[in-house]
Amino acid sequence: MIAQLTGTVAQVGASAVILDVAGVGYRILATPASLGELHAGRDVTIHTQMVVREDSMTLFGFLSAGERDTFEQLQSVQGVGAKLALAMLAVHSPEALASAVAAGDQKALTKVPGIGPKVASRLLLELGGKLVLPEAGGAGAPAAANDARAEVVEALVGLGYAAKQAQAAVDAVAPDEVAAADAGSALRAALKHLGGTRG
Repeated sequence: MIAQLTGTVAQVGASAVILDVAGVGYRILATPASLGELHAGRDVTIHTQMVVREDSMTLFGFLSAGERDTFEQLQSVQGVGAKLALAMLAVHSPEALASAVAAGDQKALTKVPGIGPKVASRLLLELGGKLVLPEAGGAGAPAAANDARAEVVEALVGLGYAAKQAQAAVDAVAPDEVAAADAGSALRAALKHLGGTRG
């Protein structure tokens, strides 16, 4: 698996960049926003994921590891392949996608060409608690709180609650427990708040 490449931009096209790495040119598909940041002759590091099919091997590239991780997470949803995941990141930033999923905003997801109501509903269901907004500070307690929050929402979804309902419960009743990264306490508080109702 090629996870990262550092080299010189040889050429930027409409949908891909050619990156020269020690004399070898790698063709890497990327979003229009990422391609707009790249210029021939510039040395860059591109975070990548290689997608292998029976008849092809394709590199997809991103300017941040977080964007690549979101790309990988999107493909965990049934019916979402690499090209559709890339299209989603061409329309929405990782932060916007996380916000849309957290809010249960199906309309925002259907703005992406190729995503209808059925796929949007599946995305909301399967990604609930997995796409997490970055916290201010970026490390330490905020990162741990993010992990706990995602864990609680995922547990609630696993118990049969709607992703939007689970997210709302965590937001409403467990700020102290989540801030302390105490997932067990947060889950108990969220379940008590939900009172056994399922969306």
